[in-house]
Amino acid sequence: MDPVDLALMLLRLAVGGTMVAHGVNHWRGGGKIAGTAGWFESLGLRHGKLQAWASVVTEIGAGVLLILGLITPLAAAGVVGVMLVAALLAHRPNGFFVFKEGWEYVMILAVVSVVLGVTGPGTISLDSALGIVYDGWIGGAVALGGGVLGTALLLAAFWRPGRGSTEG
Repeated sequence: MDPVDLALMLLRLAVGGTMVAHGVNHWRGGGKIAGTAGWFESLGLRHGKLQAWASVVTEIGAGVLLILGLITPLAAAGVVGVMLVAALLAHRPNGFFVFKEGWEYVMILAVVSVVLGVTGPGTISLDSALGIVYDGWIGGAVALGGGVLGTALLLAAFWRPGRGSTEG
């Protein structure tokens, strides 16, 4: 087994598993969907329940796809998108360091996801088995560009800081 392929699989498992856990926590943990929706609304996102479900589906879906190494650049774009939204809305005001609720952690997950887009998933993946590996500049552009575009569209459509909830 090639050590680079093993390393890529470990990165996919770590980021993918983290994203699945994060999505399940938004769905089933603490305040469940209602709590997640309220938190998103407190960040200025309209339609908190829709945002909560979109986040859950994106985090779990992207995580599972990364674990499997399936349509890896699109999965990476999902991670980049949710991490960029988190960085901008929840963590940016707190500075860099994670111990101060800063954007350090979400930045690392996003950067590793872009790297997975560029490198591809490795041979220990469904992409490789199915012959659908898109890596290099194309994979990186899909991972980074898709995540940034998704974030921009979400913020343009739903972010209204300081206006409170418009649920209903």
